[in-house]
Amino acid sequence: SWYNLPDNGRDDYLSWLHGAYLPRLLKKPGVLWAAHYASEKMPIPSRIRHTDDRSVPAGTDYIMLLGAENSHAFSKDVRVFADPAPGKLEVDLTAEDRKMLSMRIGERVNIMTEEARVDGPEAGQREVGTAPSPCIQLGSFNAGSREAEDELLAWYARWRMPALKKLPGCVGIRKMVSVSGWAKHGVLYEFVSLEARNERIPTLAKLYPEMEAWTNAFIPKLTHAPGSPHVARR
Repeated sequence: SWYNLPDNGRDDYLSWLHGAYLPRLLKKPGVLWAAHYASEKMPIPSRIRHTDDRSVPAGTDYIMLLGAENSHAFSKDVRVFADPAPGKLEVDLTAEDRKMLSMRIGERVNIMTEEARVDGPEAGQREVGTAPSPCIQLGSFNAGSREAEDELLAWYARWRMPALKKLPGCVGIRKMVSVSGWAKHGVLYEFVSLEARNERIPTLAKLYPEMEAWTNAFIPKLTHAPGSPHVARR
């Protein structure tokens, strides 16, 4: 979930989220971990194109991530689809939950499943079964055509993921595809810190100049979600 929060009441919301809501979500069947991130205000390369579809929610300040055994852990209760339906909110939410969740502004939600992953040089710093690293970069986007889908597959398989596997400061990278939500594709980079990410990511262009040329030609074919890719700290 990507979303914004108002200044008024934000501290109460964060206290509820970390003290009550996330611990309760961790008890749901199949859920393995939970993490909450605040986005950094980072410059986005000019080659990245964002959607102009105003129906796509534009929240970007916070990112809540849940990991599970599979996507079925996030399926809605059948009562949600009853006639008349009880509403979009989950049927087992308390009054406080509903109040706090209603504070989210421009919330966009994706359910994704992992397509491929590689570990980086710092993979040993991740404890198995825990939340992602202290710093992440999370991209979400659509490719738009079958030809672009084929090129996207090759771009990650033949270049981006092998490069991140060798990049100092990188814990790992996961490529995902959507089960539900606006973006068909997602990619989650993990870094040991924001400083390591900011220092090392720019070196890829110098280390792989021929691949940087491919990147400059290919990336504009994608349509990113508002603000994507998001760099954030847990």
